[in-house]
Amino acid sequence: MTDNRDRYGEIAGLLLAAGGGRRLGGRPKALLTHRGRPLVEHAAGVLRAAGCGRIHVVLGAAADEVRERAELGGCVLVDSPDWAAGMGSSLRAGLGSLAGTGARAALVSLVDQPGIGPEAVARVLGAYEDETSLAAAAYAGVRGHPVLFGAAHWPGIAATATGDRGARAYLNGHAAALRLVECADVAEPYDIDTEADLEHLE
Repeated sequence: MTDNRDRYGEIAGLLLAAGGGRRLGGRPKALLTHRGRPLVEHAAGVLRAAGCGRIHVVLGAAADEVRERAELGGCVLVDSPDWAAGMGSSLRAGLGSLAGTGARAALVSLVDQPGIGPEAVARVLGAYEDETSLAAAAYAGVRGHPVLFGAAHWPGIAATATGDRGARAYLNGHAAALRLVECADVAEPYDIDTEADLEHLE
């Protein structure tokens, strides 16, 4: 994997890892075990390997335990006090934490998608041009994660991110400006949502 840190120093990796795993019996997704370590550690490592020099991790459910158990050195840990209200609140908290950092774009990924590795993330990073950039990974033409938001879009996203919809409404309203980056050949966009999905973890 080519080191993209010099090229993409203006892009912050934003990992949403606040979910409480309601359909997993209340097991926080960040603390699920993958390859012997907490899943949040793996997800942060993917962003780092893809070339994100700055990584902000949004925590919610069991935040203190995540801080204690996961090795997230070099990451900025952000609390989402309203995490139980859904992904939208965590996205707002994450974007808010980037204010004043000099970041010109945010590459947003989800903690519960271990089938998406550095190759897919690097492709979406490659769509970055400036603060107006808007791009998302696509799988057989269907929009998915990760998603790249230039800083010019952050206020609009924060204003519309509610519940579990995250930035969906904003992206639907700006479809003409959105660049889709096909990643189906290098990643699988499954989520770890239910007990049956745990088979994807190693």
